Amino acid sequence: MLAIGLLSGLAASALFNVGVGLQALEARAAPPDLGLRPALLLRLLRRPRWLWGLALGGLGVPLEVLAFANAPFVVVEPILAAGLLVLLGMGTRVLGERIDGAVLAGVLAIVAGTALIAWGAPAHDEHHRGGVAVVAVMSGLVLVSLIPFALRGSRLDTPLVPNLGSACGFAATNVAAKLMADNLGADHLGRAGAWLGVAAFAGVAATITGMTALQRREATTVVPISTAVQTFLPVALEPLFLSENWGSAPLDGALLLAGVAAMGVGAVLVSRTGAVSAMVAGTAQPPSESRSRHQTQSMPTSPGASIRSGRSPTKR
Repeated sequence: MLAIGLLSGLAASALFNVGVGLQALEARAAPPDLGLRPALLLRLLRRPRWLWGLALGGLGVPLEVLAFANAPFVVVEPILAAGLLVLLGMGTRVLGERIDGAVLAGVLAIVAGTALIAWGAPAHDEHHRGGVAVVAVMSGLVLVSLIPFALRGSRLDTPLVPNLGSACGFAATNVAAKLMADNLGADHLGRAGAWLGVAAFAGVAATITGMTALQRREATTVVPISTAVQTFLPVALEPLFLSENWGSAPLDGALLLAGVAAMGVGAVLVSRTGAVSAMVAGTAQPPSESRSRHQTQSMPTSPGASIRSGRSPTKR
């Protein structure tokens, strides 16, 4: 059963990241003034390529639920990060983005941490701590994910804000998917339906903030940040809403801690790149503008054009 959970998680992660890559192509072509507005989502819903990306992500959802039903929560969450390698390949070949060395090293560290966590996780024997704890954790995640909408148009509305808001929103959908899978397994169909509704609401809001982030920065910068946050956050919050048999973890949890540490290093490497610093400062250029400027600067200039502009021709 654990193997089914791992394979389902890997397949879901690949589908999610390929879908995001296709959606990024359309998001960056949308007018910037639609950012953090429902109109952005309505526009994208009319774009066939974006819908293909949405369909691929939709195919990943039942696989994600299957993974949660057959593997421990702390295993499935990091497994969902492995698809970042697929996105890096799309970033260079399809999206025309240049991959920073720190981002590549960070993603590899996240994937290595995934393997260690999968190896060192305890047996799949989880129990909910109670309705109050579960609802409190989910409410907090959803409320934090909505902060970018409250800050829209203010000085605090930097490119990083919708990125983090989207990560919190998708973290909420992951937790809701876990709760839905558990309730389906216990034949609590009403509760499972309620958690499906929560996941849908959080997912729509996270999609709007995520597409806004992709308008403002490259997918190979936005998605690793989002993945790291939405992977770490549910795992960190897990003790608040789940109880698990940690005594069955190999080496008393040492492998699990090593995996979490490796993922932490990966997140730090990604977050220390110049692109992320620009996002925090609010000076990041939209992907299309950055790419156009790079192409303009790299175009060879004819001698005649140099003379007309008052510059001397470059000697070769």
